[in-house]
Amino acid sequence: MEYNPKAIEKKWQEHWKNKRTHEPLSDTSLPKKYILSMFPYPSGRIHMGHVRNYCIGDAIARHFRKQNFNVLHPIGWDAFGMPAENAAIKHKSHPKKWTYDNISNMREELDSLGLSFSNEREFATCDPIYSKWEQKFFIDMWNRGLIYRKKGFLNWCPNDQTVLANEQVIEGRCWRCDTEVVQKEMFQYYVKITDYAEELLGSLDTLEGRWPSQVLTMQRNWIGRSEGLSFAFKLTSSSKERIGGSFDSFEVFTTRPDTLYGVTYCALAPEHPLVRELMRQGKLPQESLEALAKMQNIPAKERAMIPKEGVALGLEAIHPLTGEAIPLWAANFVLTDYGSGAVMAVPAHDERDFEFAKKYQLPQKQVILSGAAPSLGEAAYTESGTLINSGIFDGLESESAKEKIIRYFEEHSLGRGVINYRLRDWGISRQRYWGTPIPLIHCPSCGIVPEDFSNLPITLPEDVIIDGEGNPLEKHPAWKECRCPKCGGKATRETDTMDTFVESSWYFLRYTTPKEEWETHALNEAMQRYWMGVDEYIGGIEHAILHLLYARFFTKVLRDLGYTETNEPFTHLLTQGMVLKDGAKMSKSKGNVVDPDELIERFGADTARLFVLFAAPPTRELEWNDSAVEGAYRFIKRLCDKAQFVQKVSLLPQIETATLSKTEKLARKKVHETLLKAQEVYSRKNAYAFNTLIASCMEALNALSDQENPAIFTEGYFILLSVLEPIIPHVAWELSQEYFGLANFKPLTPDTQALKSDSLTIAITVNGKKRGEIEMAPGSSNEAMLEAAKNEVSKWLEGMSIIKEIVVPDKLVNLVVKP
Repeated sequence: MEYNPKAIEKKWQEHWKNKRTHEPLSDTSLPKKYILSMFPYPSGRIHMGHVRNYCIGDAIARHFRKQNFNVLHPIGWDAFGMPAENAAIKHKSHPKKWTYDNISNMREELDSLGLSFSNEREFATCDPIYSKWEQKFFIDMWNRGLIYRKKGFLNWCPNDQTVLANEQVIEGRCWRCDTEVVQKEMFQYYVKITDYAEELLGSLDTLEGRWPSQVLTMQRNWIGRSEGLSFAFKLTSSSKERIGGSFDSFEVFTTRPDTLYGVTYCALAPEHPLVRELMRQGKLPQESLEALAKMQNIPAKERAMIPKEGVALGLEAIHPLTGEAIPLWAANFVLTDYGSGAVMAVPAHDERDFEFAKKYQLPQKQVILSGAAPSLGEAAYTESGTLINSGIFDGLESESAKEKIIRYFEEHSLGRGVINYRLRDWGISRQRYWGTPIPLIHCPSCGIVPEDFSNLPITLPEDVIIDGEGNPLEKHPAWKECRCPKCGGKATRETDTMDTFVESSWYFLRYTTPKEEWETHALNEAMQRYWMGVDEYIGGIEHAILHLLYARFFTKVLRDLGYTETNEPFTHLLTQGMVLKDGAKMSKSKGNVVDPDELIERFGADTARLFVLFAAPPTRELEWNDSAVEGAYRFIKRLCDKAQFVQKVSLLPQIETATLSKTEKLARKKVHETLLKAQEVYSRKNAYAFNTLIASCMEALNALSDQENPAIFTEGYFILLSVLEPIIPHVAWELSQEYFGLANFKPLTPDTQALKSDSLTIAITVNGKKRGEIEMAPGSSNEAMLEAAKNEVSKWLEGMSIIKEIVVPDKLVNLVVKP
């Protein structure tokens, strides 16, 4: 058959769509597979990263359809967000038009790859019906106390004019536009993800062996569980008088209560209420005020990577056990949203405290004794040991001392043992237009009131002026002014919109509900029980903390709200590697971008699919290679050329292995080994190593071509088309229709007789070095193997004495010799 991708690809794409070939079935008695690739942002064009991601998922989905599984393989669009708003400003367009136009363009591009997505489950997160249920979830969480509003210092992007979550600040810059982030004090809505910290951490254990260990480690570190002591330092009388009586103590948390007697100063976050009160009162020198303002403007994530800086506050606190007066400092390494925003500093036993104390010439006090400890003042000793200079706790080992000191504090009402987490509550409100409106109303009489469900969805007004100057919703009185659902009085809508990570935190659940129910149900209970969890979730490792953590959290919240029974959304996770060219990630700025449209236009979709699946294992980086693309095209062309040797038969020929020649047996063995390899690849044993499967197909085609038995070729070709269909579906369907009437796309199992060998290749080594090979019948005696081996490597035995003979039956002969 002449290979003409343009002629066949459109034909089969239309066939699949018209026949609803890729739509999930309503029959829940069937075994299911839910295969999902992370949905794209509608930027307007797909890139090679999209091609790789979706081809991996598509191959898996197509395979399981052939295995008679009911497969859900949906696509959608992560459609809200700042890029659409920024593009609207740049192109004098509207975010809605820009977004839906881009979706249309990108859907055509994805369709051109022959991806077997469900057309009937597709949606965009900016669709009003999607917003309706998201707003309902928000109200349910608000009523449960899982969402709250408070004022605080937040990460602010001056370019995008919006707040960013801590996770969205990368090396001090906005994750979207790379603008340097500043700190701004304002109101923000928070989701209490910390209420689920323990469960989020504990249930990671259920994902061991199913998720990449690197992702599990990243999430565990981000949640950051620690046990310790929480207690208060009381201010001295003179310090309370200086600050005007507005404070008399502050809380600290420590994981090392065994070092408590070594405290020589306390450090407070620059944003700590006590520090801010001193600043408000102007009771610090001007240079100190300027230094504090500078510290406050550095995002929390970046402070660990900059030199330690501090400001003496001129206040003292009383050590709870010794009664000593301890000086207070504001320090840039203390974070206001971890623990209480204040720490007890033990420079002799903490590297960070030591560095700060050395810089500002603060005293040190050793309280842990160990033979490995450095001399006081040289470095901090941070390991365990025996307590000294610690009053009644002297002589205790560190672990025992921690328990006894915590118990002492609790018995004397001085403090308590607590568990702390690095994880902070998730700030979800954004001061931009193109997002899901937060369904809250500000009433002068009733306070903040959620909107009535009957009024949902709250949709965005389209008659807005988007110029980048603040939030357009704030300047739209007709939309903003409303009635209070509680008292009926005049009120105003909340103008903040939700962080787009909210939309991507439940979309995978929404896919399980048939489209005809989207108006009436957030989630179809029976369908999501059947489909969840996602059997294979495919996407980049860059989502390890942001999206994947939020999605896990949101699933648990929806479970507790009664919408789902799912505990963990993604049963298996595959993190595919990036596509590189010239050793670097593809980007316009580097000038190394490969346009998928041009690739498909020149070589066809099947070539693109074959290349991205063959060039590297899915989890490894893929280096672009023009000659490898051409090689993929040549293989498909050769596959088509070889179809001339296929017998057009209604039934596959019955083959008697015993009657075959050695070459025929080898060809049939290679084909059935390929079928066995396919079973292994899709079982996840080797993380979907499609590259090894494709290599096996190529070897099998070569072996088939080296023999002349038409029955062997016909059976082998039939099997190869079935194995290759998930990878190069258009040409596989075309050839199958032409020669087998599409009958080959069904479960196939390897013929055990074909996999057997009449002979085995036995390696021969002399003194551990391979010197030859012999062909032996399976089960040959050790004596026969030794005799054949010695004959084969006789030249390596001349003048030598054999001192040891080692035989591994059916595998190896090793001869140990000496002169």
